[in-house]
Amino acid sequence: MIDTYMLKIVSKLRKNNRPLKIRVVQGETISSALTPIPKVENPNYRIEKIYRINYPYTFARILFDKKNFEYYYEAIEPPLNQRLSEILREVYSSLNQTLKFEWYLKTQNEKETYLTHSVKKFLESRGIELSELDQERIFYYLKRDFIKYQKIDPLINDEYIEDISCDGVNVPIYIYHRLYGSIKTNIVFSDDNELNSFIVYIAQKCMKQISVSDPILDGTTPEGHRVQATYSREVTTRGGTFTIRRFKEKPFTPTDLIKNGTASPEMIAYLWLGVELGESMIIVGGPASGKTSTLNAIAIFIPPAAKIVSIEDTREINLPHQNWIPGTTRSGIGEKSITGKASGEIDMYDLVRAALRQRPRYIIVGEVRGRETYTMFQAMATGHTTYSTMHAESVKAMVNRLENPPIGTPRILMTALNNVIIQTQVKVRDEIVRRIKEIVEIVGFEPETNELITNVVFEWDPKKDRFIFRGHSYLFDKIINLRNWTHEEMDKEFERRVTVIKYLDRKNITDFRDIWKIITDYYRDPNETIGRIMKEMKESENT
Repeated sequence: MIDTYMLKIVSKLRKNNRPLKIRVVQGETISSALTPIPKVENPNYRIEKIYRINYPYTFARILFDKKNFEYYYEAIEPPLNQRLSEILREVYSSLNQTLKFEWYLKTQNEKETYLTHSVKKFLESRGIELSELDQERIFYYLKRDFIKYQKIDPLINDEYIEDISCDGVNVPIYIYHRLYGSIKTNIVFSDDNELNSFIVYIAQKCMKQISVSDPILDGTTPEGHRVQATYSREVTTRGGTFTIRRFKEKPFTPTDLIKNGTASPEMIAYLWLGVELGESMIIVGGPASGKTSTLNAIAIFIPPAAKIVSIEDTREINLPHQNWIPGTTRSGIGEKSITGKASGEIDMYDLVRAALRQRPRYIIVGEVRGRETYTMFQAMATGHTTYSTMHAESVKAMVNRLENPPIGTPRILMTALNNVIIQTQVKVRDEIVRRIKEIVEIVGFEPETNELITNVVFEWDPKKDRFIFRGHSYLFDKIINLRNWTHEEMDKEFERRVTVIKYLDRKNITDFRDIWKIITDYYRDPNETIGRIMKEMKESENT
């Protein structure tokens, strides 16, 4: 939707009988008045996709390099001619001399108001006249560089991007794109000073410091983006580096998992039953396999009144529940003591121990990899439903990691875990996709062989890219015994929940708050909710 300022510009252009150029790209109407889409000069490049990032200012163009058989990401911003570039440099110089330390304490609205007033005052004092379009271009770059994320701001605002990686000076920034995987971009930091300055800027956004004496940064921006950075060439020989894991404001939902082919409606319905019953689960997989996304998606099934405590290094979990305490670790100050912690440091172990004193019904631990894991399994054994993720490719690999240092969890204690969800990132029909490879039940422990007894409930068939139910679930047996149901009643309840999940998919309900409302309605009155859903689906089929 075109904002008010752009409407004024369009109106003026029409009054002056100046034509407003419009380009149609893949069904999108794009105004080229402020940010024209440049032609592709390289004959080896084929346009795959063009889409809006922050309309009408920035766009993304995905190109395919036919020569090197790779994708290329191009961030398109408002163009600056030589005159505008010189004016912008003068404005930057003036602002850098007048901005005070309190700048970082101002709100975004206060900063934008200050920049707008300063630029207008600067232009008037020097008698510089600019068209409204050129003024808007100047304002865009000032807001980008003084308030937002400077030259990587288009990447930060692109909802398709999950990770942003800079590997050093004169190395193209790489992104992980949800549709195209890892691809390089047209954004490059050309010298050490520019890159070091940006890394310090990012550190300030995280309310942390980075320097030659302390060249490694782990932090979180105000928007929730996770940042890891190194300064200059102290520990990384190609120059400073940073990796930003974008925080997804709209978290992945069960509907997203189905639409992306990560899971089937039957698998989601099975996990829903497990969450409601209080079954503890761990999601395992390799890097970037979507473990946290799946964790967030299934956590939406937690009953609305249940108390939840989440524990993470950096905030990624996002839930609609009110009775929820989101916890994050805190770095300390100064040198580490004999305990391995700096003064004031709060780690995952501290938070897990604190969570047990808060009497939660559900505990969510973002990722386990240290001594907090043993405490987490003790929490499971004492009746706390716990969800977490860890790096492992199979149940066997998970057990090996849990048993060995630095975790050291006894195998017998692992029987407190009910489900292991194995997730993977694979290539299907030339696309990089995520799939839940298996859902495994931990049934018991065989003391003679010292092995866990497991049961695979669902598995993914890579040849046909479909999910298979293996025919038996101990979770269903448990529900039958607890609720005194017959097998027919259990089958009926399972099918009802599958229907709810399919309804969410068909109606394209992806917002986590809308989904949570339907789940909450089902908990309060399942008969009324399923009746309403069936009626809507029937009417939809008739029309």
